[in-house]
Amino acid sequence: MFVLGIDSSTQSTKAVVVEAEEGTVVSEGRSPHPSGTEIDPAVWWRACLEATRQALARSPGAVEAVSVAGQQHGMVALDGERAPLREALLWNDTRSAPQARELVERHGARNLAERTGVVPVASFTLTKLAWLAENEPWLVERLDRVLLPHDWLSWRLAGRPEWTCTDRGDASGTGYFSPTSGEWLPELCREVLKGRTPRLPEVLGPAERAGTAVEPVELSGAVLGPGTGDNMAAALGLGIGPGDVVVSLGTSGTAFAVSEHPIAEETGTVAGFCDATGRYLPLVCTLNAARVLDSTARLLGTDLGGLSELALAAPPGAGGLTLVPYLDGERTPDLPLATGSLTGMRTTNLTPENLARAAVEGMLCGLADGVEALRTNGVRVERVLLVGGAAESPAVRAIAPDLFGVRVLVPAPGEYVALGAAKQAAWVVSATSRPPEWTPDCVEHPVTDADAGAEVRNAYRRARTEVYGV
Repeated sequence: MFVLGIDSSTQSTKAVVVEAEEGTVVSEGRSPHPSGTEIDPAVWWRACLEATRQALARSPGAVEAVSVAGQQHGMVALDGERAPLREALLWNDTRSAPQARELVERHGARNLAERTGVVPVASFTLTKLAWLAENEPWLVERLDRVLLPHDWLSWRLAGRPEWTCTDRGDASGTGYFSPTSGEWLPELCREVLKGRTPRLPEVLGPAERAGTAVEPVELSGAVLGPGTGDNMAAALGLGIGPGDVVVSLGTSGTAFAVSEHPIAEETGTVAGFCDATGRYLPLVCTLNAARVLDSTARLLGTDLGGLSELALAAPPGAGGLTLVPYLDGERTPDLPLATGSLTGMRTTNLTPENLARAAVEGMLCGLADGVEALRTNGVRVERVLLVGGAAESPAVRAIAPDLFGVRVLVPAPGEYVALGAAKQAAWVVSATSRPPEWTPDCVEHPVTDADAGAEVRNAYRRARTEVYGV
């Protein structure tokens, strides 16, 4: 049996056809997305069709089921004719930061964390709805329903029926869903939309069927899974369990783990999401990850391979240079308007090697703080699984264990978000109690100098506090 998993991320759509018994990827497809923080959802659909058709054309057999994983938090607003009212606002659009602050001031961080599992920041869908009401009220008058990116793509695959659905994992990233009860909180939507309550998707269980695919014709008749958010799909694809923390280094940086119990953390550092299996997914997210390395490599006139070589030629601590890499603002800590800072510069240490090392250390220190926040909230941390584009860097792999303070495993290269979506599809069509057990091969990187790692972490904390007061 073959199943299809689709990953609609910020940068591209990836599709993988997987042999369901062993979890072997047999074909793939990919189509890019334009950059930016808002986008016409039709672009996602065209990319989805292109990536899907590429994968299906190379598949050795017909696909029996399909699921979609998508970037979290994005706001897809539809009118009564089921057409988008405007371009979708993405998770990395920070224009709703004032509305996020107003929500926290009005309700209190503890109250919101207990009700929704999160303390709103500009990333979350709820704050984007508040921005819409304040800045484009004429659109709110026509607003009929709100979908997340993966909901919208699943709905398109199903042929745009009247009925829409989502899953509890992606729903928990909206800011108007209760992870504890598993129900929407429409009163929060009504509040920010000045009395208007949009229709929200039905929340399906993790292995519940969402109908059958209608489009494209090559997928017609395939069982449609409920889909989920990208981080939830990555956790499912990696098959993580207690003691595992995933650190994903893509456009954003995330650190997350599975938990049997919901987490409500009032500082907003840890988001108390649900996962894609019926459990919970406490998660810390930073806005600045792989692009920190991209930007530094460009500044130094090299590529990512050259940046890695430069970084490994410098000592731990980068000769005293510390980069706090808030190049695109920051979500954790909540500093949406912040810019990056390079501290400790002297005539003796301002070298390409030290700057490259500071970029790698700064990116990883932000995620190491995230791992520590998970630990503080009761998550057991025995090992870190390092994934995402930046995890392919030899410098990142070498430096990460000392900064995280635990062994780091790097899974074999793969599209783990798309693989998680495929695993969900296989689970749905098999009607078993648990998802398939597909386990990736990993290369282990041990801690080599925990003391040096601790010194780098301390220097980073000092720089962050001195510049940003947090």
